[in-house]
Amino acid sequence: MDNMDLIKVIAPIATILGMLAIGGWIFTTWLRVKNGYPLENSWGKAVYPRTSDEAMERVKLIGQENAQLRAELGSVKDRLAVIERIVTDEGHRLSHEIEALRRPSN
Repeated sequence: MDNMDLIKVIAPIATILGMLAIGGWIFTTWLRVKNGYPLENSWGKAVYPRTSDEAMERVKLIGQENAQLRAELGSVKDRLAVIERIVTDEGHRLSHEIEALRRPSN
């Protein structure tokens, strides 16, 4: 068997194996990203996004705003509960019916 014949046999097999390796790497990277695992560089160290002081300050401000909005939402829920109690109160309904009877009908 000639060297050229050997290359003709091995080259397609090596190409297919190389493509499978690249496809497997892409698939495992996609799985890591999808499931929240940190990505790794070629030396096996985790690659984390770099954060600047400005980005960290923005995160703090958003966290503070989130806390304020949660507190405001809690007070709105409390007020709504009081209003619901007033509206569904039998005494309130009874007073409306009495007022309706006092009005002259046309």
